[in-house]
Amino acid sequence: LVRDISRQVGNLTGKWGQFVENLVAPGCRTLFAERGIPVHQVHQRIKANLDDGRTMEIDILVVNTGAVVLVEVKSTLTVADVRDHLERLAQFKEFFPRYRDCRVMGAVAGIVTEEDAGRFAKKQGLFVMVQSGESVALANEPGFEPKTW
Repeated sequence: LVRDISRQVGNLTGKWGQFVENLVAPGCRTLFAERGIPVHQVHQRIKANLDDGRTMEIDILVVNTGAVVLVEVKSTLTVADVRDHLERLAQFKEFFPRYRDCRVMGAVAGIVTEEDAGRFAKKQGLFVMVQSGESVALANEPGFEPKTW
């Protein structure tokens, strides 16, 4: 019974995560274009494996010919989530060498964003996406310059 309930909760959590990603992904094209980052492709749930057994999954990958934005999506965004994403950004080109000559930027999104998490993410040079009505908006100031990796 416990195993069955655990499986059902896991399935529900996965579907909720996918639902949240599907809310964020459509807004990426417009939001980043408005910030001077043209968007040619938006990919969801991109995975890579290295020969040493390490893996990486990107929730949303926003791509153009010279830049990529890695978007981490959470139902509730915490400081720990931001720290994890910063590590992912630092390792991205090792996992995805196809983008080694691109500017790499990061973004975090949450249906609920803990105040400390949003502030910490901005200080670390990440775009912060927040719920705005039925879509998402950037919480960064208009002159915000993202960090690049």
